[in-house]
Amino acid sequence: MFDKILIANRGEIACRVIKTARRMGIKTVAVYSDADRDALHVEMADEAVHIGPAAAAQSYLVIEKIIEACRQTGAQAVHPGYGFLSEREAFPKALAEAGIVFIGPNPGAIAAMGDKIESKKAAAAAKVSTVPGFLGVIEGPEQAVKIADEIGYPVMIKASAGGGGKGMRIAYSADEVAEGFARAKSEAASSFGDDRVFVEKFITDPRHIEIQVLGDKHGNVIYLGERECSIQRRNQKVIEEAPSPLLDEATRRLMGEQAVALAKAVGYDSAGTVEFVAGQDKSFYFLEMNTRLQVEHPVTEMITGIDLVEEMIRVAAGEKLRLSQGDVKLNGWSVESRIYAEDPVRNFLPSTGRLVTYRPPEEGVENGVTVRNDTGVYEGGEISIYYDPMIAKLVTHAPTREQAIEAQAKALDAFAIDGIRHNIPFLSSLMQHPRWQSGKLSTGFIAEEYPQGFKVPAPEGEVARAIVAVGAAIDHLLNVRKREISGQMRPVSAVRFDRERVVMLGREPHEVLVEDVDGGIAIVMKGEAWPVVSSWRPGEAVWTGTVGGRSIAVQVRPILNGMMLSHAGTSAEVRVYTKREAELAALMPEKQEADTGKKLLCPMPGLVKAISVNQGQEVKAGEPLCIVEAMKMENVLRAERDGTISKIHAKEGDSLAVDAVIMEFA
Repeated sequence: MFDKILIANRGEIACRVIKTARRMGIKTVAVYSDADRDALHVEMADEAVHIGPAAAAQSYLVIEKIIEACRQTGAQAVHPGYGFLSEREAFPKALAEAGIVFIGPNPGAIAAMGDKIESKKAAAAAKVSTVPGFLGVIEGPEQAVKIADEIGYPVMIKASAGGGGKGMRIAYSADEVAEGFARAKSEAASSFGDDRVFVEKFITDPRHIEIQVLGDKHGNVIYLGERECSIQRRNQKVIEEAPSPLLDEATRRLMGEQAVALAKAVGYDSAGTVEFVAGQDKSFYFLEMNTRLQVEHPVTEMITGIDLVEEMIRVAAGEKLRLSQGDVKLNGWSVESRIYAEDPVRNFLPSTGRLVTYRPPEEGVENGVTVRNDTGVYEGGEISIYYDPMIAKLVTHAPTREQAIEAQAKALDAFAIDGIRHNIPFLSSLMQHPRWQSGKLSTGFIAEEYPQGFKVPAPEGEVARAIVAVGAAIDHLLNVRKREISGQMRPVSAVRFDRERVVMLGREPHEVLVEDVDGGIAIVMKGEAWPVVSSWRPGEAVWTGTVGGRSIAVQVRPILNGMMLSHAGTSAEVRVYTKREAELAALMPEKQEADTGKKLLCPMPGLVKAISVNQGQEVKAGEPLCIVEAMKMENVLRAERDGTISKIHAKEGDSLAVDAVIMEFA
């Protein structure tokens, strides 16, 4: 076994590998760029080596710098994590030449499977069912349009290298193919250093199901069940679960055996994932193979009890697999939410900045339910513009799918992040969605269920009553503290004036009465008493306790003369008044938002890649105005209506803040 390994990555996956290595008694070496000097993975590792500027192309993607770091520290092996160099065939070759072990598959398997075009050819040769498409490299947009016309719309334009939704576009017409080809090619070049793209038929209403395989260097390969990854937006997974609610045991075995056969055909010898696109009728087609550890590997670990990082390290050290296929048992259900630095109400555009608050829910096992949080950040740390916007992966495991979803919903409610925009409100809302809860999924789920984008809903029904009760309880606690200030002349017991309150949920009033009961207080609404018990103290970001006997978590953020309370995917401004204050507040005019309809605002912090129009130019609705790049994704900003460009404030190469004015319209 190795004495010391280097992790050629950053963020949560670097921290994840360090945890397992530490448990195995292996020393670790971190590498870091200028932007990651104070990163968590640098703090956690036994040693750390600086490898260059912030841009990945000058640091994390430079093979020579990784090898030099190994030489400096005496690291015997390298774990690549995911992304960056993890699927670059040249990396394990260069490591082998330097006498360093690659904790991953052999270069031949990476070459055969890591390239999407070559992997489809290999799958076809192995008689694996594949999606109809053109398996060659496409030279230009004209050829792409011709191929798409022959296959039939819609089509998927995909980068041959890499993954993570980068360099992927769905096109429903010839015009969309031409533009999608240019964008996919450009994104692929900037993300992977490889601009090759191909075209294949896009299966409508599909599900994304993948099989985890594990092989060793002695010819043994097993599969560890499946993961359902159908909840995606912009071709990037958002929520994953294991097992899949679609599959039965026979289909699982068929997919697993096919994945193993394909892995054996290319001599696969590490952890890897065979991805399939599945129909609602349980039909499936080979999509691609990821020759690395997947982002969503924790859900497989939770249902199998197998540490995939440990198995990768043991296999790389030459050990035989410790398990046979018969030893693999699936236990319970696991759900993972990817928590991203992005603004869900602005079409999920990236957000950057400092984590002023970062308070994840408590990890551990309680009443048969496990909560796990894989992260690479800390409170006070910074979310950089240079890398993937993932903050954390929140994972829950329970005996049933319903219990795992319920645990995930509660854990999301207890996850407090401030300082940047994030997608927790969307994830919380999704956990309450009836279609998600029923397991009727497809990769079009988000587009179909949120066609107008996501807006944080106002609380209704029981959720609204719970928020009213928590708001009243918080106000009561603050009032009690005020009454305890010394020197005040007050009656011995509280007067009714202290107990009658009007809780405003936005503009909606709720009259309540606060009563003392054994163990705490009760909030009386419309004659019904809701006992409230909590140890919450002012200033804490999350209120936890019971309302009406039900355990809940509510996020609390102070606002002017009140608080913003978020629970179960909803959010509301809550202000608690006396009856007279409520009467006067109802007379106050509502503040009108400023009209920004004649300005194009930058929707996220980013870099201006191109300005497509000139001052004085007339534009039609839908025409591209400029391209802004953020978090390695290119975003085309279009005209919302017909108009004339009166002034352009930005130029190519400008780095803009969110809501910066790019141009104005006459």
